[in-house]
Amino acid sequence: MEQTQQEFPKKGRLAGIDYGTVRIGVAVCDSDRIIASPFDIYVRKSEKKDAEYFRKFVQEERIVQFVLGLPLHLDGRLSPKAQEAQAFGAWLTEQTGLPVDYMDERFTSVEASGLLREVKMTLKKRKARIDKIAAQILLTNYIERGCQGTTVWQSLD
Repeated sequence: MEQTQQEFPKKGRLAGIDYGTVRIGVAVCDSDRIIASPFDIYVRKSEKKDAEYFRKFVQEERIVQFVLGLPLHLDGRLSPKAQEAQAFGAWLTEQTGLPVDYMDERFTSVEASGLLREVKMTLKKRKARIDKIAAQILLTNYIERGCQGTTVWQSLD
C-alpha cells in the first residue's frame, strides 16, 4: 500500500509526534534539521483543548511540518492504531494548516524504553518520559532519511 506524496517544506522546524489516545509524545528539531530533541508529553483533554495546544505549539515553536509515527504490523500492514494515527494526522492538518508526513515507528517505544532503562531514575519517571523519547527517535530517523517519510509499508522480514 502506498501513501500519496505531497509537497513538504524544505526548511524549518519539524515536530515529531508519537500518537496515543491518552498521551502524545512531542519532539522538535532545529531549523537546520540536524538535531531532534524531546519536547513534551501532551495529555489529551478534549478536541477543543487539544486543538488549542497544537495551534499554540506550532506558533510558539515556529513548526512548519509534522512527522507522525505509524505503528505498522510487522508484515507492513496498517494496524488499527496506524489508521487512528492517520486520522489524527488529517485532524492536525485541519487544525494547524500544516502538512503531515508519516514514518514507520515500529519499535521506537521499545528503543526509547531501552535507552531510559540505562538512566538512573525510577520506573515512574522513565514511564513519564517514554513517549517524548519515542517521538525524538522517530524524528531523528526521519531526519537521517533525508526528511523522507515511509511511503511504502513493508514487512520487516
